[in-house]
Amino acid sequence: MAKAKTVYTCADCGGVNPKWQGQCPHCGAWNTLGETVLEPARPGVARFNALAAGGGVQNLSEVETREAPRTSTGSEELDRVLGGGLVAGAVVLIGGDPGIGKSTLLLQAIAHLGRNGPVLYVSGEESAQQIALRARRLAVEAEPVRLLAEIQLETILAGLASEKPAVAVIDSIQTVYTDQLQSAPGSVAQVRECAAQLTRYAKTSGTTILLVGHVTKEGALAGPRVLEHIVDAVLYFEGDTHSSFRLIRAQKNRFGAVNELGVFAMTDRGLRGVANPSALFLSRHAEPVAGSCVLVTQEGTRPLLVEIQALVDEAHAPNPKRLAVGLEQNRLSLLLAVLHRHAGVACFDQDVFLNAVGGVRIAEPAADLAVLLAIYSSLRNKPLPEKLVVFGEVGLSGEVRPVQRGQERLKEAAKLGFERAIIPRANAPKTPIAGMAVTAIERLDQAIAALRE
Repeated sequence: MAKAKTVYTCADCGGVNPKWQGQCPHCGAWNTLGETVLEPARPGVARFNALAAGGGVQNLSEVETREAPRTSTGSEELDRVLGGGLVAGAVVLIGGDPGIGKSTLLLQAIAHLGRNGPVLYVSGEESAQQIALRARRLAVEAEPVRLLAEIQLETILAGLASEKPAVAVIDSIQTVYTDQLQSAPGSVAQVRECAAQLTRYAKTSGTTILLVGHVTKEGALAGPRVLEHIVDAVLYFEGDTHSSFRLIRAQKNRFGAVNELGVFAMTDRGLRGVANPSALFLSRHAEPVAGSCVLVTQEGTRPLLVEIQALVDEAHAPNPKRLAVGLEQNRLSLLLAVLHRHAGVACFDQDVFLNAVGGVRIAEPAADLAVLLAIYSSLRNKPLPEKLVVFGEVGLSGEVRPVQRGQERLKEAAKLGFERAIIPRANAPKTPIAGMAVTAIERLDQAIAALRE
């Protein structure tokens, strides 16, 4: 029997190379090439092209547009992340650490969706008995949910064709395999081909498909990078499995805004949306403490109040420690240099530790000013004024730059009872906000001086 010919496929970009190399020649990533079996093209097998059904060329102005109708999942937080609800024919990929609540959330959602139309739950990791036990434990309405425990793609497609569900869940895409390929389930070729055929079915039938995806130890979705390009939306679960709170963030969404954040609490009845997520990220101190500063961050269209905590302590080693949890590590060193150069506050002989309360991850530069004021407060052991909120980006020359949606941030802070704000001058409101005293600054040293008053 002739030996099957193999190629090496990049897990990041999907590029194919005839021999193994340490670096992918297509995208430059290191140690991402994996061996896969090269399958000969079979006659009569249609290739995946979900967007080629439109036909001829036409002017862009002649294309008829209409707002895609949304279907609620029964959870306001999940609907927010999806952009208002599910869209017919969309393919959504949900990834997260094991045990964080992916299957629980989707079982709750599909039980609610089953009240208005046919739904199908395809389980490749758990048996039908295990799914039934979870449904009983969560007290969800299991009657309208159709269940299929299968991992063969052809059988799954046949089940979808016979049931014709409005919404289908595939849990998970890494367990599904097709007979057209000889490689094992979870390999680059299997994941790519199965996801492509499921996406093609969704586009031609109008069925909304929710895919559960595994993640690697680094937290990225397992499988080829092309998997994220095929689907319409990519949602990530965030948060610590030891905490009762879960965060879902949209990294990609063709039908809505990205970086939207949904906040859930894990209870004995499953995941429940949190109406006021800002309360989760604010510690309740009996009295003001040094090193604590409240930031108004923007997650998609939602302003959130997050407490930034800093601890500055004398270093007992030649190299002081710099550690940031929930914030960018490299930016901390940059901000400490700006604080020394433009405000005269030196931390070169101090260990500096930062933490964003509640496990939230903050990537926007609007946290710069809050980080620096928290560090200054901890270094001087002097609490910041009560009911103070801060936001603003700090440049290398010490200037404080404006951020987007400044008015919405201030209104959210005022609604939660905060009475004072230190913000960039360009974000100063044109009309006063009731109950809010705003201090507008242009440079970092002005913010430090405002705290000394």
